[in-house]
Amino acid sequence: MDGYGIWIVLAVIALIVVWIVSIYNGLVAMRQRANQAFADIDVQLKQRHDLIPNLVETVKGYASHEKSTLDAVVQARNAAVSAQGPAQMAQTENVLSGALRQLFALSESYPDLKASANFQQLQRDLGDVENKLSAARRFFNNAVSELNAAIESFPAVLFSRALGFSHREFFDVGDDRKTLEVAPQVKF
Repeated sequence: MDGYGIWIVLAVIALIVVWIVSIYNGLVAMRQRANQAFADIDVQLKQRHDLIPNLVETVKGYASHEKSTLDAVVQARNAAVSAQGPAQMAQTENVLSGALRQLFALSESYPDLKASANFQQLQRDLGDVENKLSAARRFFNNAVSELNAAIESFPAVLFSRALGFSHREFFDVGDDRKTLEVAPQVKF
């Protein structure tokens, strides 16, 4: 090889290295966005979990003989607090949502509870957290979708596994979506 040939080979190698670094940096940015989005979900879940004991105590003051409903909420909250990973967290949060629906349905049977300013404020706070949590889930699932698509796209698919990138799980309510969208039945 002559002098020009060596320079051309070195230039091609340099371009390939820059290209791989560019792909890597893009994947790292997407992974960080997904991590941040998951952290946002975690913050909202913590706020939700922190409100629930106050809600249970408020209901307990008006409907102390509804122990099974209150115990179900407490157990669901404890399971949700200890859940790990998006799939398990989504599953336990679905159970907690069902228990909370039962608790709010219970309030219909107790006019004093329903009229309680503390209960109304806790209900508003929980509704606000639920809205923020829903937005955080959408943002997380969008970030995961982008990351997963980038990992599978050419040319990143050639390097992504070797560079330590793998698919992320969505925070999905899955088959429980139907039960989450159904209003609780109130029977007197």
